[in-house]
Amino acid sequence: MSEIKQQSLFEQFEQTDIKEDYSKKERIEILKDEINKSNYKYYVEENPYLSDFEYDQMFAELKALEEEFPQYKTPDSPTQRVGSISEKFFSHKHKYRLYSLDNTYNEEELKTWYERVCKEYEKELELVCELKIDGLAIALTYENGLFTLGVTRGDGVTGENITPNLKTIKAVPLKLFKPESLEVRGEIYMPKSSFEKLNEEALKTGDKIFANPRNAASGSLRQLDSTITAKRDLSMFTYTGIFEDSEIKTHYEGMEYLKKLGFKVNPNIRLVKNIQGAIEYCKEWETKRFELGYATDGVVIKVNDIAIQKDLGYTARAPKWATAFKFPPEEVSTKLLDIELNTGKTGVITPVAILEPVQLGGSTVSRASLHNFDEIQRLDIRIGDTVLIKKAAEIIPKVIKVMESDNHNNLPVYLPPKVCPACGSPLTERDGEVGLYCNNPDCTQLMCAKIEYWVSKEAMDIEFVGPSLIQQLYDKEFISNPVDLYRLTIDDLLKLDNIKEKSASNIYNSIQESKNRPLNRLVTALGIRHVGKETADILSEEYPSIDDLAMADLDSLANIEGIGVIIAQSIYDYFRNENNTKMLEELKSLGLDPKEKAKAKSNILEGKTFVLTGTLENMTRDEASSIIKSHGGKTSSSVSKNTSYVLAGANAGSKLDKAQNLGVIILTEEDFLEMIKE
Repeated sequence: MSEIKQQSLFEQFEQTDIKEDYSKKERIEILKDEINKSNYKYYVEENPYLSDFEYDQMFAELKALEEEFPQYKTPDSPTQRVGSISEKFFSHKHKYRLYSLDNTYNEEELKTWYERVCKEYEKELELVCELKIDGLAIALTYENGLFTLGVTRGDGVTGENITPNLKTIKAVPLKLFKPESLEVRGEIYMPKSSFEKLNEEALKTGDKIFANPRNAASGSLRQLDSTITAKRDLSMFTYTGIFEDSEIKTHYEGMEYLKKLGFKVNPNIRLVKNIQGAIEYCKEWETKRFELGYATDGVVIKVNDIAIQKDLGYTARAPKWATAFKFPPEEVSTKLLDIELNTGKTGVITPVAILEPVQLGGSTVSRASLHNFDEIQRLDIRIGDTVLIKKAAEIIPKVIKVMESDNHNNLPVYLPPKVCPACGSPLTERDGEVGLYCNNPDCTQLMCAKIEYWVSKEAMDIEFVGPSLIQQLYDKEFISNPVDLYRLTIDDLLKLDNIKEKSASNIYNSIQESKNRPLNRLVTALGIRHVGKETADILSEEYPSIDDLAMADLDSLANIEGIGVIIAQSIYDYFRNENNTKMLEELKSLGLDPKEKAKAKSNILEGKTFVLTGTLENMTRDEASSIIKSHGGKTSSSVSKNTSYVLAGANAGSKLDKAQNLGVIILTEEDFLEMIKE
C-alpha cells in the first residue's frame, strides 16, 4: 500500500486524549472497521489511503487484542483471512441454480439473438455489456451483511463449499456496508502480474508451472490448505446479485447497488440502448482487452430489465435473456528469426519457430509450433520470412502461413537436419510416419525428455519436478533415467542450487508417493511408441499387472479393441527389449507398485464411446475422461461412425465439424453432467 498523507480515522483516534476511555471491545471494532475500509479502498477501488506501516501496525494490534480477548473475535474480522487447513471440501446444493451462457461468435449471431428476445415486446430492449472474465464462477451468501458461505459453480446445481479459501481473498468483503442478506455471483481470477510472478517462483523451485491465469486461479482456489490460497493474490469481480423483494428494477441498477455495498464491480460495464451499442462495445474491446491486467475472452450481454429477464426465462442450460460474445483467436505477423530443434521422449526431432517477440492474446510470444518438417516444406517456411501466427484455442501459438514479400525467394530454402541436434547421431525415418528420429539411447536431450514425460501430469504426476530441476539433476549426474528418480535422497536434493529443506522434502515425498500410482499411469509413463494415455487405459483394463502385460503375446494384443496390429507390435517389441525389462525390474526393486484401477461406479455408459474436444468450463478433458471411464464408457481421440457422442467445449475444432458431418450426437458440458446425474 502506497504512502498517503491523508489523515486516517486511526490517526485521529491515536491523537485523542480520551483514548483510554475506550473499552477493548470498542477498540477492536474501530480497528476492524478501519482495516476493512482500507482493504476496500485498496483492493476494490484501487485507491489506497493508508500507508503500509499504518496498516501493519493496526493489523498487529487487532490480532493481539483478539488473542487476549477471544470473545470479541467475529467472522468479519480481517484476521480471519489468514487461512486454515481442511481435510476435504464438502458439496453444497445451490439455493439458486448457476446457469451457463450460450455463445455467439459474430455480428450476425448477436443480431439474431437480439431479434429473438425483442420479438415478443415489439420494441428495442436496453442491454448491459460486461467483459467476460476468464476465471471461476462463485456464489457468495451474506446474512445481515456478513459473509457466511462461498460455493464453487460445480455443475450449476451443486458445488463445493470453499468458504475458508474465499475469506482469504481481499476483494471478497467479509462485511458489507449495509446489513443486507443476499446472494451474489462473482468471477475469481488471478491478475496477469500475479500469474507471471507465481510461475517465475515455480521455475526457481521446480514447482508446477501453470498454463494460464485461469488454471492458476483454479488450482489456488481449491487448495485444502487455505494459507496457500492466501498467498496467491486472487481477486474477484462481482457480476450479479439476487435481490428478493427488492425495488431494484434493472441489472445495471443492481450492479450500482452492489458497488455501494462494498463489492468490486468491473469498471468497464456499460449500459447501451440496443444491439448496435453492444456490437460497438465488442469491437472496442476485441483489441483493447490486451491492455488489461487480467484475462478476458469475450463480452457478456444481458437484457437490462429484470422483469423481462424473468419473463424470458431459461432453456435447460442457459438464460434466454443473455448471451456471451466470444472473441476470435488473434492472428499477428512477425519475423521468423530461427528454427530451433528439440529431441523428444521418443527421439522425434521437433522444429520450433523462434520469433521476433510480438504481443498475441495478451502475452508476449517469441516461440511457436512448426509441427514437423513436412509442414515447413508445405508452407515453404524460410528463416527470415515474415510469418502469420495465431493461438490454437488461445493457448499454443502456431505458425499458419508465410506472408507474401519480395524478399522470400532470396532466402535460402530450409533443409531438414541429418543429425540429432543434441548428440550428433544420424537421424532416421520410420515407415508410415512423418518425422525424423534420433535412435541413440544415450542422447542427453532424449533422456531428459523421457524423464520430463515420466513426471508429467498425465503419466506419474510427480509434483515439484519440472524441466529445470531435471536438467540440473542430469547435469550433476544424480539421474540418467526415470529409475534414478527413485534413488534420490533428501541429501542429494539439498546439493542442488536454490533447493532448501522444505523444497527438498516436497520433491522427495512427491517422488515416493508416485510409487503407488495405478497401472495405467505407469504404462503411460513408459513412453511406448504409439501408446498414449488412452491406449494405456485400454491395456490396464485388459491386464491386471505390468507382468501380465509384459507376457502378452502378439495376437492377444492385436485382438484388443482399439489396439490393432501396429500398436500391438510396438507393445510386444517394447517388453522384449533387454534394456526395458531391466528397467522394470529395477523399478520393482525400488518399491514401484502399480495398483489396479478403481472399479466403475456404474455401467450407465457401457458400450458408449466419447470423443472430447474444446475447452470445458468446470473440468479438464482428463477429468471428464476419467468420469466417463468410471461409468463404464470409453474415450477415443478421433471421430468415426462408431463414436457415440462428442463432448464439445469452447473453441472446439475439426472434430466437432466431422461429428456434425457424420451425424454423431454432440453434447455440451451441461448435457454430459445431466447424463451422469441421471
